[in-house]
Amino acid sequence: MRLFSALAGVALMCLPAIPAWSQAPHFDRSGTQTALVVDGEPYLALAVQANNSSNYPAMLETVWPMVERLHANTLLMPVAWEQVEPEEGLFDLTFLDTLLEQARAHDKRLVLLWYGAFKNTAPGYAPAWVKRDGERFPRMRTPEGSAHYALSPHAAATREADARAFAQVMRHLARIDRQHTVIMVQVENETGSYRLARDHADGPARLFAQPIPQELADGLGIARGTWSDAFGPRAEQYFMSWHMASYVEAVARTGLAEWELPVLVNAALGDAFTDGSGDVGPSGGPNWNALPIWRIAAPSVDAYGPDIYNRNADAVVRYLDRYGEGGWPLLVPEIGNARDYARFIWPALGRGGVMFSPFGMDRSGYINHPLGAAVLDEETLEAFAAPYRFLAPAARDWARIAMDRPTWGTARGQDGSDQSHEMGRWQIDVQYGRWMFGEDDWSFDGQQEHPLKDVPTGGMMVAQLDTHTFLLAGQHVRVRFALADGSPGEQAQIIEAQEGTFVDGEWVMRRRWNGDQVDYGFNFGEQPVWLRVEMGTYR
Repeated sequence: MRLFSALAGVALMCLPAIPAWSQAPHFDRSGTQTALVVDGEPYLALAVQANNSSNYPAMLETVWPMVERLHANTLLMPVAWEQVEPEEGLFDLTFLDTLLEQARAHDKRLVLLWYGAFKNTAPGYAPAWVKRDGERFPRMRTPEGSAHYALSPHAAATREADARAFAQVMRHLARIDRQHTVIMVQVENETGSYRLARDHADGPARLFAQPIPQELADGLGIARGTWSDAFGPRAEQYFMSWHMASYVEAVARTGLAEWELPVLVNAALGDAFTDGSGDVGPSGGPNWNALPIWRIAAPSVDAYGPDIYNRNADAVVRYLDRYGEGGWPLLVPEIGNARDYARFIWPALGRGGVMFSPFGMDRSGYINHPLGAAVLDEETLEAFAAPYRFLAPAARDWARIAMDRPTWGTARGQDGSDQSHEMGRWQIDVQYGRWMFGEDDWSFDGQQEHPLKDVPTGGMMVAQLDTHTFLLAGQHVRVRFALADGSPGEQAQIIEAQEGTFVDGEWVMRRRWNGDQVDYGFNFGEQPVWLRVEMGTYR
């Protein structure tokens, strides 16, 4: 996490005003929740990520129609080492020129994904001259001495070459992107190693036998011993995490010397609830249990984002909580593009999330089922487009509110059971699969079972504007308010419920909800709306 001194801030106050569009994007941690600031204002990235091999000019025509169809404002796009430096020392940055030109024509922002030595842990996007020279750019070694598929993060030559190429990308952005079409960069992609916890080559093996770095011991507040003494069964994973994070730090720091942008690192995930089973994703990657180590080793990294391909709602919420805890920015740089993933936008944004990005959203012809959708049909696209279309006009308004006010969000769980959450004096109760009219214990002739009773859809988010006033939005959900700490005889009542929107940052009412629209809770259907609710009490 990069910090700027107070003295530097005072000095800046003495300078002439800088146009908002020329200010570098950054994370602002001064509020209740961390905000992503773009053009001087909080920004909500309603994003999509293209498929891995769509990073060529000829493929962009398959990308932009999908971005527009989904009402996204941000595109996550790979930039590969192999395309930037096809021959050592010769750099081709023309794709960046084309990509930025087209993004501006579509009025979209970009997050560049640097596919360097590690893409899903493997060197697939490293240039051919790197892949062919195993002596100069060594692979990890097994205990038996065999070559592993992943490049070694201990190799200085690999690290320096990777960093040099990334720096060329950032230097080029400094030349062509003073208006900050690119708002963030991701360094590497899903780092770590599968099927081998650490590099067993002679040099790394000697490092593993030595005491942990003093910097790490001090940062964690633990005694300095060997890796095994300090971390027991997690020793190999944490050793790999330290050195992988140090590798990423070197690449990021070299690039930031050329052009300042927020730095993101994404994570392939293990078990959401425990590391006791050994399911921690690729060893050395920024799985949640290794984040304390990464944050010490890689101070240039501003945010860590979970790549979510788990349909279990409880697990998704746990990932969100783990990666956003402690005031760290919450971003979801990848999530599955099947319909049942779309509902998770509500708990993500309700936890102060500043980016949500379904993966594989283009018409290149590639489908990553079963991780994602089996087909990108209209029903699937609309599942993501509906909340994006709704949120887009007020994205900065929600981002501004979420920066300063308590927020919460949720989505339908595995069994569709009721959910609740307390905000101050008020308990928010959430139900799914209900008709908008009536109560659970009522019965009517001809009553049909709700068509979404067993469908994994629906969710909501809420911001507490003041003690008794809330801003709500959601889909396929019923929301009620009850007193969490009422005194004897005190009962809750709805003072007012306004449906509306934001115009130039100000709330504008469209209509008031009353009668059937409030008697059975606040019921949100397929198309989300903004609802401003004032609660009160009576005796």
